[in-house]
Amino acid sequence: MADAPQTYDVVIIGGGPGGYNAAIRAGQLGLKVACVEMRSTLGGTCLNVGCMPSKALLHASELYEAAGKDFAGIGIEVKPKLNLGQMHKAKDDSVEALTKGIEFLFKKNKVDWLKGRGRIAGHDGTLGKVEVEAADGSKTTYDAKNIIIATGSEPTPLPGVAFEEGKVIDSTGALFLPKVPKHMIVIGAGVIGLELGSVWRRLGAEVTVVEYLDKVGAGMDSEVAVAFQRGLAKQGMTFRMGTKVTGAKSVKDGVELTVEPAAGGAAETLKGDVVLVAIGRRPYTEGLGLETVGVTPDQRGFVGHDHFKTSAPGVWVIGDVTHGPMLAHKAEEDAVAAVELIAGKPGHVDYDLVPSVIYTTPEVAWVGKTEEQLKAAGVAYKKGKFPFAANSRAKINHETDGFVKVLADAATDKLLGVHIYGPQAGELISEASMTMAFGGSSEDIARTCHPHPTRSEAVRQAAMGVEGWTMQA
Repeated sequence: MADAPQTYDVVIIGGGPGGYNAAIRAGQLGLKVACVEMRSTLGGTCLNVGCMPSKALLHASELYEAAGKDFAGIGIEVKPKLNLGQMHKAKDDSVEALTKGIEFLFKKNKVDWLKGRGRIAGHDGTLGKVEVEAADGSKTTYDAKNIIIATGSEPTPLPGVAFEEGKVIDSTGALFLPKVPKHMIVIGAGVIGLELGSVWRRLGAEVTVVEYLDKVGAGMDSEVAVAFQRGLAKQGMTFRMGTKVTGAKSVKDGVELTVEPAAGGAAETLKGDVVLVAIGRRPYTEGLGLETVGVTPDQRGFVGHDHFKTSAPGVWVIGDVTHGPMLAHKAEEDAVAAVELIAGKPGHVDYDLVPSVIYTTPEVAWVGKTEEQLKAAGVAYKKGKFPFAANSRAKINHETDGFVKVLADAATDKLLGVHIYGPQAGELISEASMTMAFGGSSEDIARTCHPHPTRSEAVRQAAMGVEGWTMQA
């Protein structure tokens, strides 16, 4: 007689930021939990081939460029030499340490890691079934009172542009190039394309960005987008905006792209030795077995939910595979909320308060509404704006590009949106997120004492500007 399947309170399919945070929180709440992950390491795309390794290369390449261009001006005379192999090793060592950290947290919180590819195998009316196929092909089925889908997303392919190792690559390929390209063409002026394009430009590549839309950073406030693109162009990036890629041809020494104006017009050819396709990401549900429980993704592949519950009993969904910003920190918020709902606690995520960051130099960060969104909704608002060129710490550090913009309701002064283009914008935005989470006003920031000299004073000065009493020069 076969042994009865092991039963869990929660089985999570996917070990990325959504999955591992859900698993850890479930363990903390005393639930019997397992996490299914088919990679050899935990952490998902973000930790293994996304957020973390890209930030390692962004940091290293920023120091490399600063050493060559900026150090002499502050009295440090060096001539940097690139050791790309060591740069990759430092990146990989950091990633390995982080993945091992997740394993430690699993053990600490009594989370079982089920190694293999997970698949929903139906529901018997009481318990869900999750089948896990191990690397050797063996399959084991587990019972689950609750199943959380946390399978994340994958790069969106571009029709007519087939991936080819070393020539036409996705974001993962761009993290492991063995040498600096002479000319990298980036298709897509979103977060991934601009970050990875920045890495290779700093290390010596000519970088051309081809974008279908007429502005960079989809979803970004237009005033910020204009300044951001101008700054990247000043650094050496070339932009082909309003341009459509219609095909790619691999040649001996690179790739030839066929492009034409998005609005229509004559075609032309661009040639580079590496093409990075970075037009976005799409939900990953391949082989997930959604049909076994009657769940059907929408036309774009997203699995819908009502407070993280799918249409199937006991089946939940979080992260990139469902609606909302496709960001790791959003997945983490989803994870905690979903597990706390499973445990009988309150759980909620306000997607309007999920901040976005682009980790270029300078950085761009924003939370809440853009001016365009407020105008389209007919909302009367006030605006305060302050340049980093007038911020003492930014001037001392020679980081004067950019500004902070604060948007507040014209009648109530409730904070509606904050947009930052400047040094350490990703660190500065959390003050705005916190204020908005508590329903605060621009005056709340304006009347809060900030330490001097810091970049954070630029946020305060912009908030002061809403009522016209900016002081710092």
